Amino acid sequence: MKIYVKKVKNSKGKIKESLWIRFTHDGKLYRKPLGLDNSKANMRLAKNEILPTMQIKLLNGEFFNKQVPTIDEYSQISFDIHSSTRKATTQNDYRISYEKHIKPHIGNKRLDSLKVRDIALWQNKVLETVSPRRLKNIRAVLSTIIQDALRDEIITRNPLPLVKLPRAEKVEISPFSIKEIFQILKKSQCQFKNFYALGFFTGMRSGEMIGLRWEDINFEKKEISIKRAIKMGVISTPKTLSSIRDIDIIDSLMPYLKEQHQITGESNSYVFLNNQGENFYDIKRIRNTHWTKVLKDCGLEYRPIYHTRHTFATIMLENGEDILWVSNMLGHTDSTMTLSRYAKYIKREDKKRATFLEK
Repeated sequence: MKIYVKKVKNSKGKIKESLWIRFTHDGKLYRKPLGLDNSKANMRLAKNEILPTMQIKLLNGEFFNKQVPTIDEYSQISFDIHSSTRKATTQNDYRISYEKHIKPHIGNKRLDSLKVRDIALWQNKVLETVSPRRLKNIRAVLSTIIQDALRDEIITRNPLPLVKLPRAEKVEISPFSIKEIFQILKKSQCQFKNFYALGFFTGMRSGEMIGLRWEDINFEKKEISIKRAIKMGVISTPKTLSSIRDIDIIDSLMPYLKEQHQITGESNSYVFLNNQGENFYDIKRIRNTHWTKVLKDCGLEYRPIYHTRHTFATIMLENGEDILWVSNMLGHTDSTMTLSRYAKYIKREDKKRATFLEK
């Protein structure tokens, strides 16, 4: 066995030197990384400890008997690794993506046998049923599993970056007009009218709305405290740290909240309850029934229920509201995020620009 130095590119494209070994066994040449950067200390470690141990394992046959797990076998370890650092909703989403889109196609492949062509063929198969944008999220699940295996020194390479991700078409925001908002509210029945009003007049995320409790609403201060969200039955904190926030109850929303209080307020529970008197399991239950129907009844083209949030942002900015206030209402990290998404809707005064240059 011989130790040598190999120059490789890291994930950022920078060249670094790492230690490898080269040896011949049964007439076949092998080259394997030691997982160490090139340094005097690592070179001593490799010569004095790692190399002798490898030679013993090579002589007794143990070196080539290491069983590399399949993607499916290692996926369970990967999920366990991240169980305490991921939000419960994210962990749940990752598991669903894995079970539905990864396991059936390449779950039985050994991690060390996964090739570029396997990933390319897998992507093509997944794209038959999902969009490129959705594929990007699914790839993130597979990437995490492979990266965890790399860190565990189970494999030595990751073929995933060598397969290009198809370009996803930019999702166009199609906000509702003020006329359409009140058309929807007029056609909506019972508490769903109040639910949609909450979305249109606060910009809250869908999961935040079904996770709202009466204790979070202060009618005197005209404030709503957003502390939780619900997705696929999992109750967790909102999407990001900045999403935990207090927002204003604007005058247009107040009548709808008071009407909803007449329906569920006495139970001191979640603001919106299903037929069993419990919180909604997921926004899909509302979206696939009531929301789809009311848009059809109004003769409006279907748009995701999330567009109530986009509508709030665009209408407020179009009518000259302060971008910092809008950003806080939406729970964005800062106004830069709001600006990047809704810049074209910001009201601009109709005046001649750069007139100071003419003076």
